[in-house]
Amino acid sequence: MIFLDSCIVIDFLNGKLDLSEIDHFCINSIVDMEIIAGARDKRDLHTSNKKMVDFNLIDVEQDILDLARELMFIYKLSHNMSIYDAIIASTCLVYDLELYTHNKKDFRFIPEIKLYNRG
Repeated sequence: MIFLDSCIVIDFLNGKLDLSEIDHFCINSIVDMEIIAGARDKRDLHTSNKKMVDFNLIDVEQDILDLARELMFIYKLSHNMSIYDAIIASTCLVYDLELYTHNKKDFRFIPEIKLYNRG
């Protein structure tokens, strides 16, 4: 399964990216909330929600938050890791998911992370 970063979801919602090549993909509540936060109006929010109805949603549980805290401790000062990116990365690590993102620079310093290469 492939985890979709918010930048990928945004491109999908705007018709700039086709996800049909990926059989199974998912997001977590952090990505979901980033999409909600980016909605311009009620119509935009409704359209986004309708397009994302079939997305698999992974719960952010305590083990993910614990690992996110560790990642923040290790990478905040050296790589300016954000809380959101730490939670996204820890979700991928806990569930052994590849991460599909345009922002590889935000994650590539984590040795265990698997970044999806669109082929």
